[in-house]
Amino acid sequence: MSRSNRLLLAATVAFLTQTTHGAKAFADEVRTAARFTKYHGYTNAVELSRGNAKAILCPQAGGRVLEFTVDGKNAMFLDEQEQNWQPGRTVPITAGRFDYGPELTTTPHPKLWSGEWTAEITGDSSARLTSPRDETAGVQLVRDFVLDRAAAGDSKPVRLSCKQTIRNISQQVREVCHWGRSFSPGGGIALVPLGDRPSRFPSKYAMYEDSAIINVRNTDERIRERDGFLEILSPPRKPKLGFDSHAGWLAYLMPNDALFVKKFATYPDRVYNEAAGLTLSVWYPEGPRIELEPIGPRERLQPGETASFTEEWWLQPFPFPKDGQRIDLKKLSQLVAWQTQDGKTKD
Repeated sequence: MSRSNRLLLAATVAFLTQTTHGAKAFADEVRTAARFTKYHGYTNAVELSRGNAKAILCPQAGGRVLEFTVDGKNAMFLDEQEQNWQPGRTVPITAGRFDYGPELTTTPHPKLWSGEWTAEITGDSSARLTSPRDETAGVQLVRDFVLDRAAAGDSKPVRLSCKQTIRNISQQVREVCHWGRSFSPGGGIALVPLGDRPSRFPSKYAMYEDSAIINVRNTDERIRERDGFLEILSPPRKPKLGFDSHAGWLAYLMPNDALFVKKFATYPDRVYNEAAGLTLSVWYPEGPRIELEPIGPRERLQPGETASFTEEWWLQPFPFPKDGQRIDLKKLSQLVAWQTQDGKTKD
């Protein structure tokens, strides 16, 4: 690393450690816990905690993450209707959702999406959620969650590792892919690093128009290319966007000065079987939420076979730009590289 880059990274770390939240985030906390708890209307939620970080998991409706907080700042958007959940009551499925695709051709699977899963605590800050068997879809899902650090014993911020395993329980070959679909609070800026491989799309993203038309030559003043990133500054003309970046991460900067980062493996030499061959999607409608969607490669599963895909989540302090200012993308990139190094996203 050059001397100027070392100084820039040192300044970033100084910004974090000079704030109350930043100082807590970098303290080498050792307190860990995993327990069953109540959360809003959910009576069988699982709470994982480590130092200043907490994750709440939901086995009762869809095997999700209801909350991921660091220093009290939450990366998840939970709909108000869901905060009064009751058994048998239909409510929106929000917050830290996961799914599988491909989106346009996969058999509907409501038992997996919103049905009741089982939960077990597997360690001092880890748990496993297991779906029911969906015989119609021919799939069963297992999700393993671990709240830890990128390297044991170091001072890096806590991450939430989210590993989804797809099992083919049918007697036919199933072609599937991982599809992350978590909701975060709206009003922020989504940041998609373009990486070092050229995009197939002239716009470097695809915009999904009405009637499933995929527009790869779109221009939108709310989507800006700058310093190796696409910045989605606010809800664009159409909310669903797709990307073929192999950088292996995305970030979402919230107005409360919290940076939500997702890291995941990409496979340039494998087939991605979403309609536009996407590695990542963002759905940003008008309203209170945004959807951040890592997508895995095609898995061609024989009967009884499984495939896994891992997303790693971080939440850290980072300044939201004031009116007329721009995000320091170089500083942000170096922070993400530092916080995620030694992370293990390969399965």
